[in-house]
Amino acid sequence: MVFATSSAKISRRRMTKYGKGYSCRPSRRRDPALHQRGTACTPTIVIMAKEPVMGRVKTRLSNGIGAVRATYFFRHCARAVMVRLARDSRWRVVLAVSPDTAIATRVWPHYLARMAQGRGDLGQRMHHLIQTAPGGAVMIIGTDIPQIRPAHLWQALGELGASDAVLGAAGDGGYWLVGQSRVPRVMSMFCNVRWSSSHALADTIANLAGGRVGAAPQLCDVDTVDDYQAVRGWSGRVVLPFSVGRHVGVDG
Repeated sequence: MVFATSSAKISRRRMTKYGKGYSCRPSRRRDPALHQRGTACTPTIVIMAKEPVMGRVKTRLSNGIGAVRATYFFRHCARAVMVRLARDSRWRVVLAVSPDTAIATRVWPHYLARMAQGRGDLGQRMHHLIQTAPGGAVMIIGTDIPQIRPAHLWQALGELGASDAVLGAAGDGGYWLVGQSRVPRVMSMFCNVRWSSSHALADTIANLAGGRVGAAPQLCDVDTVDDYQAVRGWSGRVVLPFSVGRHVGVDG
């Protein structure tokens, strides 16, 4: 997939066996396989997560399938994303929780670092996370992408290894992943983006005029009944087997 724009240079490369990733040096050819979790230049995956309280999560989905089913889906999907990604030593995973007061609650997996999302709209909060996340490059995702696998993030890191930023398009004109190399600086990506609309991806790319933007694989997040029906087979025990789910504290 290629993001079409006349102002930003969009790149798409075939991955090698080991991929291209990050280095402490501002090189355009990097290998994430060289890095160990916890080093200064280890890529950081930030998972933005709301406190899983019924009535506060998946509100649009709740209107179609009910608050109980929507909250159940959110909890299971969030657990699946956290477990799958936290097991991988190629990056560190940090939870960015909302509201900020929920950072100390026991609902989150004890083995994952946490940070507060901060105040402001979605763009302001994501910019804050990109600025303050530890390590080298940083990528941000949500908790409502049932299909996500480590291979998707590895491919996105490969794109970011030769780009200033990377975006993973969703099918609705938005995106499920955004990241920056942060070399040589943090770029401003989110000004005047029309969130929750079919223009969000295009608006973000327009803000990156003159930069190099890589394209991650397209995946679908789950916001509506149609989204839910499309990935229904991934929900519940298919999203996360019970034997794994018992060891994760997302739902208490």
